[in-house]
Amino acid sequence: MTNILTEIWALLCEMSPYLLLGFLLAGLMHEFVPGTVYTKYLGGRSLRSVLLAALFGVPLPLCSCGVIPTAMGIRREGASRGATISFLIATPQTGVDSIIATYSLMGLPFAVVRPLAALLTAVLGGVLCNVFDTDDEVVIVRRSALHDGKQGASLPRRLWRAVEYAFGEMMEDIGKWLAIGLVVAGIITAVVPDSWFAVFQDNTLYSILFVLVFSIPMYLCATGSIPIALALMLKGLTPGAALVLLMAGPASNAASILVVGKVLGRRSVVLYLVSIIAGAILFAFGIDYLLPREWFTAPVEHYASCHDAGTSLFSYLCTALLLVLMVRALSPWQPFGGHHHHHHHALESEGDADAVCQMYDVEGMSCNHCAENVRRAVAAVRGVEEVEVSLHEGKARVKGTPDEAEVLQAVESIGFRASRLNP
Repeated sequence: MTNILTEIWALLCEMSPYLLLGFLLAGLMHEFVPGTVYTKYLGGRSLRSVLLAALFGVPLPLCSCGVIPTAMGIRREGASRGATISFLIATPQTGVDSIIATYSLMGLPFAVVRPLAALLTAVLGGVLCNVFDTDDEVVIVRRSALHDGKQGASLPRRLWRAVEYAFGEMMEDIGKWLAIGLVVAGIITAVVPDSWFAVFQDNTLYSILFVLVFSIPMYLCATGSIPIALALMLKGLTPGAALVLLMAGPASNAASILVVGKVLGRRSVVLYLVSIIAGAILFAFGIDYLLPREWFTAPVEHYASCHDAGTSLFSYLCTALLLVLMVRALSPWQPFGGHHHHHHHALESEGDADAVCQMYDVEGMSCNHCAENVRRAVAAVRGVEEVEVSLHEGKARVKGTPDEAEVLQAVESIGFRASRLNP
């Protein structure tokens, strides 16, 4: 047990300064880049829309669960099927936060190849979808209802909202999966004997197949997958296999496969999986057979030597701050009183005395991005005056006079299930 905790602590100390910087940059992107930028250029069955969707998706800090409703949202705003698939593949694989965190543990070559692989794999998926899946009906909702509403506040207020998002909402969404990734990596490094992985050492094909089997159905976030990939490399898996984990793990899981199939159709989900698997395998062989091995192994060896050499005071301070933020974000008491606060508090079922309020159960929400996308989708329905969504309770309170069927359709169109609660 002591060895596991030691390994987890070493990984945290190495990653924490870069994680804090990555979260902050992600918060600034969220606050200062309007959401309409991501939907304005994604219509039409063209290579341009597919490429732009991938370029928009690569730096966005969205995990596998958060990207699904976001992608379904841009689909409802007019994005083509190919652009939606491209966005779905590129976005969860990497983000500004995970690129920086990848550099911290695995070095510059991995930090460059990872977003490049995500970009090209996403373009492949989008092009295949445009070519082979021609059924492209889109229900366009009112753009004004989906507007971010971020403008109009003072610069200090917007900077504070960026901090709230980065170290509040985002830490809450990613913190649990980062913790799981660190624990799994600690167990692999400290407990699993090297002999278990002897058959995979320097064998790219076996390593790739081994990683694909458990990474495609399992949920892994882009940041949480990094320590696991490092641990597998320390046990002898090839750099190419580590990249497969970094690509396929975050890009797909059982839940996202089901939702993509339900919303975009069976043919789209097949093309989505084929693109992810083919892209991961091609890049894995490329790394292992076309690029110098030491580019990818040297940072791992450097991590091992630094692990033995000790940790700087700055890293200790960053680690302490990161742990405090993770504990506060994952606890019932939330540290920030920002715009996301309504996701966590109980909803008032009564509302205003004169208002007509409807309560709905919403199944499938797993992060703040999910709750926000449900809120936006319902807000776009005719007759809706106000929407409150509780992530923890799995409920939505709708004020106004909307048609119940339209509300249910709006929620289901972004991949969730909804049902009206009796008054």
